Amino acid sequence: MTTIARPFFMFQGGTAQAALDLYFATLPDSGMVRVEHWKEGEPGPAGTIKAAVFTICGREFMCSDSPIDHGFTFTPSSSTFLDFTSEAELERVYRTLLDGGQALMPLDDYGFSKRFGWINDRFGLSWQLNLPL
Repeated sequence: MTTIARPFFMFQGGTAQAALDLYFATLPDSGMVRVEHWKEGEPGPAGTIKAAVFTICGREFMCSDSPIDHGFTFTPSSSTFLDFTSEAELERVYRTLLDGGQALMPLDDYGFSKRFGWINDRFGLSWQLNLPL
């Protein structure tokens, strides 16, 4: 038996599919592996994501639309770190993911990389975007 570890994102308010659409359109080697939707009569709103396995930059993740209204959401203390080989690509992804979100560390040279930015996207997920030295 093989054990697989995947980061898991719990969305609220039925936003998982919109978030995944943004990530798939923005990041290379990203897409749906498999998805199961809530059905009529189940705890979650019909059609929202019950469980999904997907890739971002070739790495597998999981997510769901929680049918429970939790008193917590995403926090920047857990973030997805992306290394780029192109400054133009880093800036494009930064602008796209920042749209409707919040800059925690605007794109700049902070001394530990050529260019770095840290943001929360409009869905609350935290991203660290890096152009290594």
